[in-house]
Amino acid sequence: MQAKAHLKYLRISPRKVGIVLDLIRNKPASYAMAVLKNTQKAASEPLAKLLKSAMANAEVKNMNVGELVVSECYVTPGPILKRIMPRAQGRAFRINKRTSHVTIVVEDKEA
Repeated sequence: MQAKAHLKYLRISPRKVGIVLDLIRNKPASYAMAVLKNTQKAASEPLAKLLKSAMANAEVKNMNVGELVVSECYVTPGPILKRIMPRAQGRAFRINKRTSHVTIVVEDKEA
């Protein structure tokens, strides 16, 4: 049985989020939570909150929270906020502020 949690419009680049997700993929949920708490990346705090939400969703589905494994976790790009930065001689350079959509799926160990 699976339990999911989604986080949309996270204001961190998908590339940066993917680095942290690679640390917790296919790991036990309690171990993944410890890794996220001790990782010094900007994405680790919202991902810890998202993992906690997925574990709570699993508890609602009467799954054993002690035996959960992060079976899937992935990030997809969200909309890009396009901004401009004034430059010399009247030019304007574009700055892309990227967003992310993150999904974490936990399931039982025996599944």
